[in-house]
Amino acid sequence: MPSDVVVAGHIALDILPDMSMLSPQQVIDAGKVYEIGAITYSTGGAVSNTGLALHRLGVAVDLLATVGDDWVGRAIIDYVRAFGPGLGERIQVAAGAASPYTIVIEPLNHDRTLLTNTGVYADYDLRNIDLACVAAAKLFHLGYPTLLPRLFADGGAGFLDLLRAVKETGVAVSVDMSLPPPDSPSGQADWRAILGRCLPLVDIFVPSIEEIMFMLRRKDLERWGGQLFRQLDADYLSGLADELLSLGVGVAGFKLGERGLYLKAAAKPDRLAFLSALGASPSDWAGAAVWQPAFLVEVAGTTGAGDAAYAGLLAAMLRGLGPRECARMACAAAACNIEAADATSGVRAWEETEARLAAGWPTL
Repeated sequence: MPSDVVVAGHIALDILPDMSMLSPQQVIDAGKVYEIGAITYSTGGAVSNTGLALHRLGVAVDLLATVGDDWVGRAIIDYVRAFGPGLGERIQVAAGAASPYTIVIEPLNHDRTLLTNTGVYADYDLRNIDLACVAAAKLFHLGYPTLLPRLFADGGAGFLDLLRAVKETGVAVSVDMSLPPPDSPSGQADWRAILGRCLPLVDIFVPSIEEIMFMLRRKDLERWGGQLFRQLDADYLSGLADELLSLGVGVAGFKLGERGLYLKAAAKPDRLAFLSALGASPSDWAGAAVWQPAFLVEVAGTTGAGDAAYAGLLAAMLRGLGPRECARMACAAAACNIEAADATSGVRAWEETEARLAAGWPTL
């Protein structure tokens, strides 16, 4: 049966050692030995994190990804298959290639650091996309073009080719990002120019605030540093969203971590016509601007929180909900996610998540 959403792009094996008893300084102390807790394995990357979160939220989903023919690749496929029949069937295996993996460093009371190896994704491009599978869906979600060198090379030519081919199938398009290391090829790419070329083909674009500021407002990001969330206000978020809308996006927004989620939609319903195919009303969304604060939970780990938020947003759109309800479900899915250390197991079924909201879940 065709799926509602095809999630494509980056997948990896996440390796999460329990470092909750260490300080950030202890993690980098040279020549010292510290005992840590048990190690947890899960899949990571947008295909796994967003795709499996959508599955848990009751959305029919296909996962388009590529791994190598090594034990890491086998572990990725086995892990995904355990979530439900057919979920790993569209993961391609590239002969002789290395599978991607990420080591998650998350010490006590400190945000995580990701040490990642791209592996087989060094060669990922349009050839890895099953367009027939895409054409049968309602929505195509691409995760982390920032980790796919063939897409952002040459001014984003590969990214543009992929988006054009997908749009020709008639589906709505959503894109998520990851934060590029400043000194990496991705960090040195001209993302303002790439987004200027590619965003007219993107209907839903909700990166993290750090990611989009790195790409469009890097001077502000560098100047504010660790004080970022003390500097942001409604006017700044609105203006930055307007910049994305002016570049052609239909629904723009930012994942704000513990500050929640901000969404803003194009003013003209014509640009939001794709929402009709998802079951939502363009007129309900036109010109909307919504901020939803994060929900109060006990944090076990932040890995995959942004991906879960995106899954909650898309799942709510597919149920025909308006912008405020979609933002609430996005933050609810993210909050459930961070109650578990890994990137997927904390996300709950739609009905269970909805019940927590109905019970008066407090926000930060």
